[in-house]
Amino acid sequence: MVTRRAFLRSVLVGSAPVICGSALSCRPMLSEPAVKRRPNIVIILADDMGFSDAGCYGGEIRTPNIDKLAGKGLRFTQFYNCARCCPTRASLLTGQYAHKVGLARNGQSLTRNGMTIAEALRQAGYNTAMAGKWHVSAPTPLADQKLPQKWLDHQYEPGQPFAPLETYPVNRGFDKHYGVIWGVIDHFDPFSLVDGAEAARDVPDDYYFTDAITDKSVEYIRQLCTSEKPFFLYVAHCAPHWPLHARPQDIETYKDTYKDGWEKLRADRYERMLKMGLFSRANTPLPAIQDRGRKWDQLSQEEKTFESAKMAVHAAMVDCVDQSSGRIVESLELAGQLDNTVIFFLADNGASPEVPTQPGYDRSSQTQDGRMIRYKGFPEPGPETTYTGIGPAWASAANTPFRYWKKESYEGGCHTPLVVHWPAGLRASPGSITQEVGHVMDIMPTCLELAGAHYPAQYAGHTLTPLDGRSLAPLLTSGKREGHENLFFEHEGGRAIRTGDWKLVALENEPWRLYNLAGDRTETDDLAARCPERVESMSRQWQQWAAEVGLKKK
Repeated sequence: MVTRRAFLRSVLVGSAPVICGSALSCRPMLSEPAVKRRPNIVIILADDMGFSDAGCYGGEIRTPNIDKLAGKGLRFTQFYNCARCCPTRASLLTGQYAHKVGLARNGQSLTRNGMTIAEALRQAGYNTAMAGKWHVSAPTPLADQKLPQKWLDHQYEPGQPFAPLETYPVNRGFDKHYGVIWGVIDHFDPFSLVDGAEAARDVPDDYYFTDAITDKSVEYIRQLCTSEKPFFLYVAHCAPHWPLHARPQDIETYKDTYKDGWEKLRADRYERMLKMGLFSRANTPLPAIQDRGRKWDQLSQEEKTFESAKMAVHAAMVDCVDQSSGRIVESLELAGQLDNTVIFFLADNGASPEVPTQPGYDRSSQTQDGRMIRYKGFPEPGPETTYTGIGPAWASAANTPFRYWKKESYEGGCHTPLVVHWPAGLRASPGSITQEVGHVMDIMPTCLELAGAHYPAQYAGHTLTPLDGRSLAPLLTSGKREGHENLFFEHEGGRAIRTGDWKLVALENEPWRLYNLAGDRTETDDLAARCPERVESMSRQWQQWAAEVGLKKK
């Protein structure tokens, strides 16, 4: 019998043995060139993408490249994030709960008691690069209160770094970084754009941020593949996060797709999920659309036209992320590196219900050439001069089959699709689906194990707090692993604890509700009144965790 450790060692340094079992496929022995070195690692992170947006998760959006990764890889149906951009990125990068590393809330800097994946892998001999959205640096305050808006509008450029330089990606383990330091951007002309430590102020007329991230990722791959060292590439998208900005040709593809409304979309996606085997009707009932407003058939024709156009732009943005993924995979294949590259594709939170209504904070009021940006009263979303989001009803449909959305600790807020693709090392049958429970903080220890990297007690003069994540490597290489006893969640008052199949969850300022996910994956039957002892016990566990990570008592 081949042990997991022996198998993993064989993948990293030599030819892999054949393993046969009920959860694994029997594959031929890999050739020496395919596995002669530790794997490259690529993480592709979408922003505010709905759980069911991709075709391989039941969506109607054209995502052939993500679907192909899933068709040859492994899909997760119980993988969690932190329900918001910043906390998820912090937890993913450090393998810890976001509260421990400075990101209990948005807009803060990653603290030094955590080591990033890039720092750990660079110590282990990897080359490292990042393209895209950072969003774990607190912006540098500007003395004049009018200047931040001018900065957003490209009418002012700070004569200083956008955030403390020591918090930039190139000072947190990445050899190279092109992207934005902040989080919300004009997709056609982003502010806080940097190349390394320098501001990147000028963009061409045909600029679109998803394409720019992709171009830079492909460029990095070409450079990285000339080295004998393995590499780590972090591709952090801003799409499909609002504002709804997409290229006209991508929007055109979906102009008629959403005319039947959000209830029909949710029902159609649900049926496709059942056929794919992602869920069972018996334990995953489909809750009604949560829309905070009217049903689709209560809208006027003008409203239906506008709402369907909004979802078409969202779909176009996801489509572009898929195109990006295809180009990245193609560049790896052309370089002969695809087989021994572990690719993780996931999202930072559920689809967003937000509809911004005015400029300020992180929202532009005009374009660089002085055109005013409209938040209301425009006929078609998509251009740079418009600014809106899909809203709660479309977000609910995008997160099929779950309830709620971004920010909340219900499944629709903190659930992510996860696809893992690794031809040289993944032992699951191609196209497999796993019900294994995991969390974004598991990706850091996974990378450490795959790379043979060490997590030290101290790094760069700072004492490190322990990892909270558990490596997925045993699952990828042998089909089994020891999972989490408990998982904890909190963001802006929304909170939860999952213990086995039991989940205790609450919205901000609301009481705890209890669900057994084994028979109720979509949190429809509240058992709190019937199981008060369990509520009390799990609540105490959550309170203890909250105290340990510095949260105030709820």
